Amino acid sequence: MADQLPGAPPSLPPGAAAAEPVVPGALATSRATLSVYQSLFEARWPQLTNRHVRALAWLLDAPDLLDPASPHWQGRIATLGAISPATYDWLTALDRDPAPLEAALGAKHISRLGLYAEKLMAFYFAAQGQLVAHGLQVRADRTDTIGEFDFLLREGADLVHIEFATKFYLLDGADNFNGLIGPNLADTLGLKMRKIFDKQLSLSQHPAAQAVLPQPVTRAQALVKGWLFYPDGVQPMHGISQQHCHGFWMTQTQAQDLPVQQYAIMPRLQWLAPLKTQDGIHRATLLEQLGEQEAPVMIAALEEKGEWLVEQRRGFIVPDGWRAQAAQRRHEGVLPA
Repeated sequence: MADQLPGAPPSLPPGAAAAEPVVPGALATSRATLSVYQSLFEARWPQLTNRHVRALAWLLDAPDLLDPASPHWQGRIATLGAISPATYDWLTALDRDPAPLEAALGAKHISRLGLYAEKLMAFYFAAQGQLVAHGLQVRADRTDTIGEFDFLLREGADLVHIEFATKFYLLDGADNFNGLIGPNLADTLGLKMRKIFDKQLSLSQHPAAQAVLPQPVTRAQALVKGWLFYPDGVQPMHGISQQHCHGFWMTQTQAQDLPVQQYAIMPRLQWLAPLKTQDGIHRATLLEQLGEQEAPVMIAALEEKGEWLVEQRRGFIVPDGWRAQAAQRRHEGVLPA
């Protein structure tokens, strides 16, 4: 089961979808026909029902969020490449018996989506025989942590450093990386990538890292997966993969016009893969629950497929004042203008 290590960009991998045309208006986006990516994922992985295995399959098979071939990233973006038949079979078998994966995740509750995704990837890299270290901290002394290696991987005789991120951003205003804002208004794609490039990818060059590294790092790159959400249809952007996973965002007031069908409010740890569930709620119940929310929530519109409800499209529903709050945080300098 020796798939390609994160590295040079391959051709379009299985499961990657061409970018959808721009559909004007958030409501038009929400009423769009079955999303290209969600339908491809279900067609490719109909046998997967365990939510952890589905999340891992998405991490391995989803289109890259950032375009590894874009000159903007100067070769510092990694890609996993296409899934091999052996890995496809391995994931299928893992869905039938997920006990090894569940044991690796541990019994302790995981609240952070990033940590959950890292644990899934660590399980995969270990199964590949590539994992040297996961979450290896670099300290100047007992109280001063310099940084942490997300993954150190074996590539032949070389040691590769991979910084891993799963991100979810909403486009607000400017068509640049700082216009892609986290739903809780805490960061932007521009800020995140600046931190990765300026600090995290150079960690192996710090003198304190030499004490924990088994050998010099040959290559350091960022592997970034995620979804972007748009109020007025997908807007192409240099550096963003044309095939990236995407959805819509709208306000609670706009959500009153959502079409009548089954929905789900998605728990944070289920944001990765397209949702497959047996528990949907009707539009009226959704709107009632949305009215109780004071923070953005992700929803999935569902369609019936046999005994299952599968994700048709997804989007964030934000408070009516969310955009004004984003503008205020830019004015205060919390977020870049």
